[in-house]
Amino acid sequence: MLQLLLFQAAPQGGGSSLMGLLFPLLILVVFYFFLIRPQVKRQKEQQKFVDSLRDGMEVVTTAGIIGKVVKIDGNVVRLLIDEKTYLRVLKQTISGEFKA
Repeated sequence: MLQLLLFQAAPQGGGSSLMGLLFPLLILVVFYFFLIRPQVKRQKEQQKFVDSLRDGMEVVTTAGIIGKVVKIDGNVVRLLIDEKTYLRVLKQTISGEFKA
């Protein structure tokens, strides 16, 4: 009985394999344009911002700490948080410029 149902459910005729591959390819294209491409664009913009850091900029870190860039040593940035209070953070943890 089960075999009879399976044979009846099998597609009849010559359904092309191209149509079978069209849907997965369409899904991949949608994923690329709506998920992967915008993420890569954001990463490039963030890297460009991190590379353009300079002394005197007021920035905010990913943890929400606001400070002024005092010194940049390679991958480490020294931030002035308050009078005579400094904090060393990695460049990659700086998320953007602070605008009050």
